[in-house]
Amino acid sequence: RKDGWSMYHGESVPGFPAHPHRGFETVTIVRRGLCDHSDSLGAVARFGGGDVQWVTAGGGIVHSEMFPLLREDADNPLELFQIWLNLPARRKMAPPNFTMLWNEQIPRRTVRDAEGRATDVAVIAGQYADVAPLAPPPDSWAAQADADVAIWRLRQDAGARFTLPAAAGPGTRRTLYFFKGASATIAGQAVQGPVLVSLRADADVDIVAGAGAECEFLLLQGRPIGEPVAQYGPFVMNTQQEIMQAMQDYRRTQFGGWPFGDSAPVHGRAPKRFAKHPDGREEV
Repeated sequence: RKDGWSMYHGESVPGFPAHPHRGFETVTIVRRGLCDHSDSLGAVARFGGGDVQWVTAGGGIVHSEMFPLLREDADNPLELFQIWLNLPARRKMAPPNFTMLWNEQIPRRTVRDAEGRATDVAVIAGQYADVAPLAPPPDSWAAQADADVAIWRLRQDAGARFTLPAAAGPGTRRTLYFFKGASATIAGQAVQGPVLVSLRADADVDIVAGAGAECEFLLLQGRPIGEPVAQYGPFVMNTQQEIMQAMQDYRRTQFGGWPFGDSAPVHGRAPKRFAKHPDGREEV
């Protein structure tokens, strides 16, 4: 801990300097603040305000995630979720992939209850009603039709009522994270936030926001891959032998090497969001 905030290895800027991954995906949702991404593919990005970065580590990638301190006269708040999504054995060594889902492009639906109170559903992965998500990376478990993966952000007006529809597939597991708001009623049970709630995926679930303030939730669901999991730090494989191989491969190859002069790159003083892809394509 330094100067009032905790950090991983950042010396002047908080964040996660260059580190490797293999065998799974990171889905990073930045609600507040900004994140500066750099990776061994050569991709760089600054994103935030609801943007989502989806990285398939596959056979191996090195990336950094730094949180720029652009304000000197005020706080630099940051709030994000990072979801680790496993890959099936047949995709563990897939080519790594970098994808950006910009907040303005993420499909949404607003549902109003009988009193006109709104529930906004942001569809990051998995179809909601007739709202289809943007395409996930091609080797993702979320790209498999029968995986029933969903990542939705729900924002409710105070007192709003919403029915979460049952999942489509048998065997799906579903979790609801109530992260903003003091109270809510979920499937008839009063809960105080923040709290993580395991839900039956095969049944509709009624959600009622507390009367005092708006509420926000993160829904995570998917059908289990059903394979052994071996995890060690930044590697998620199926066996301990594969973990040892990942460590040996990283020591030998550095997963392609680090193309930047700094292990913790920060992308300037301007708050503008952007992405530069490994093929040179730019988004602003």
